[in-house]
This record gives sequence, structure tokens and C-alpha cells, in this order.
Amino acid sequence: MNISTVAELRARLLLNSLPGIGPQRFLQLLAHYGDAGTAIRAPVAGWRALNLPEAANLARKDQALQAAAERALRWQEKDGCHVLLHDDPDYPALLSETAGAPPILFVQGNLQLLQRPQLAIIGSRHASPAGEQLAFEFAKTMAASGCCITSGLALGIDSAAHRGALAGHGPTLAVVGTGLLRTYPASNRQLQAQIVANGGAVVSELPLDTGPHASHFPRRNRIISGLSLGVLVVEAGVGSGSLITARYAAEQGRDVFAIPGSVHYPGSKGCHQLIREGAFLVETVQDILEQWQHWQQLPPDTVEVADTHERHPVTDLLRSQPLNTEDLAMQLNVEISELLTELTNLEIDGRIRQHGGQWFFLA
Repeated sequence: MNISTVAELRARLLLNSLPGIGPQRFLQLLAHYGDAGTAIRAPVAGWRALNLPEAANLARKDQALQAAAERALRWQEKDGCHVLLHDDPDYPALLSETAGAPPILFVQGNLQLLQRPQLAIIGSRHASPAGEQLAFEFAKTMAASGCCITSGLALGIDSAAHRGALAGHGPTLAVVGTGLLRTYPASNRQLQAQIVANGGAVVSELPLDTGPHASHFPRRNRIISGLSLGVLVVEAGVGSGSLITARYAAEQGRDVFAIPGSVHYPGSKGCHQLIREGAFLVETVQDILEQWQHWQQLPPDTVEVADTHERHPVTDLLRSQPLNTEDLAMQLNVEISELLTELTNLEIDGRIRQHGGQWFFLA
């Protein structure tokens, strides 16, 4: 964790819980005061001068919020429990580049999963049996291919996608609209436990004790799409929350996939709308794999051939995680103009590939 003291972590947890302090204001306060501890201790007049919400200004002294920050400190000392800060090296690279990325993520389970290539599979909470079966089968096959399946732990398509990934013996990640000490819906408590027990993870930007609220779920959708390389919408009506996620995905430069259905079924209308707006029409898993050849795991009989390539500083960095051009240049301490030539040569050789602003290692 890239933070110097427990006191500063405590201050960031408190700052994150204040009413009206979203990602933009959180970062504004850090930039203005230098650290969260100074921001929390700043005079009331100082916050008013920054035009911050009065409720947040006064809530800094709220004993219940202070106690919640203390509980979060104790929680993250448990095995598999993590408080991930926006400036932490383990913070997911793709999400960090999105507008409004959460300043704090609470993660239970496999932290490294957040850096894995992910496909979000989403859709209606009131899906048809056929839609749930499609979500299950797509997730199972994609997970078996090495892709992490990300969804929102809701009923319907989300739950089917998580279960499909587990059936494919692959990882799955749930981004929830509550704190991690709550499960919503309660009927998915066992599924949430299975996700963590089988090498997956559950993620939230909300303080641990936060209960469900209608406003939380559209907000968490930007995290689902922000973590993923693309979003597959299985069933969604017009006006569905899944279309909000798809819209976030398009704005973030992610691929949007949609499965068509009967023109007579209301649950297909949202997917048809997305396809008309430019989403990839998907009928089989192969349709996605053809778009995403850059991350697919090499078959066992090609691994030795791939490893015979001469070592290169760029591929050495990309082996661990995808990076954008600016981050590569910074870590290699070279000019971007010089680096671009090397990137082009490596791409021509088939050793790396660019997707969504990130460079991925191939061989």
C-alpha cells in the first residue's frame, strides 16, 4: 500500500465516507491540502472557501463515521481483505484511466485479479431462462479460455455469469453496490462466498457498512466497465441499467457486445438498440474471441516457441500487466518518440498488441 502512515489511511477512509465527497472532490482536497490528514483537520472556513458541501464539512467530526474508518482499518488486516488506494501500484490500470475512478476500492479475495483481462457480462435482473443459460454458457467458455468474468452480483444475468465462470473453473469478479459487509440481494450470500473461495474477488467503492440504495448501482456500473476490456449485454430492455453500463463502456473506449433476440421479446430491445448504435453483434463465443486474440492464452504446445524470443525491456514490463505508452516511457526512462519505433517493431513481430489504449504482451 503506497501510503506512509496509518493516520493518513484513516483520514482517507473518513474523507471517502463524507456526504457529497465523490472522486473529483476527494482528489481536489488532496491536491489543495497535500494529504487527507491535513484536509480533515483544516478549518471549517477553508472548506467553505473551496465551495464544498456544508454537510461534508461538518461530518468530519461525526463519531459514527470516525468509528467506521477504524473498523475499516481493522478489516483490512484480515486475510484476503484489502483497502486499495488510487495511487497504489496494485490499483487496476484500466480503471485508473477512467473519468471518476474511485479514490478507494475495498477488495475481498484475489487482489491480482483486478489486473487480469476481464469481460463484463451483464443484463436484466428479470431475465428469461434462455437468457440466463446464454450468460452461463458464454461465461463458462470465456473463463475456461483464461478471461476473468466480471459482473454485478445481481439476480438474473449477473448471477448466471458468475456461476458460469465458476463452472468453467475460471476467475470471476463481482462489483457490488453495497459495502462489503453487506450482501445484496441477500439470496446471493452463498454465491458471493463461492466467488471468493474459488479465487475470485468482490469489489466496492462504498464504505464497508453501506447498505443498498438505488443511487449506488448506476455508480458501480462505471467500475464494471472500467475494469473490463469489453462488456457483453445478454438481455436488456430499453431503459435498463445495463444500457448505462454499455454507455460507460463506449465512453471509456471499451468494446460493447450484444446478443440479439426475438423482435417480439421486450428483453431484446435494449440489445437491438446497442447493435444499431454500433455494438458488435454476438452469436457465439468465437465472435468475441476473434476481436480479442491479443489476450488469449497460448496453447500448451506453443509456449516453448514463444519463450524463445530474445528478451526485450518492453515485453519484460508487459508480461506482468498491460501498460499505456506514457507509463512504458516513464518506466523505461526513454522519450515517447523513441519508444514508438520500438513498439511498432514489436507489434509487427507479433510480440505485443495495442487495445483500448493499453499495450498487451503476446509472446
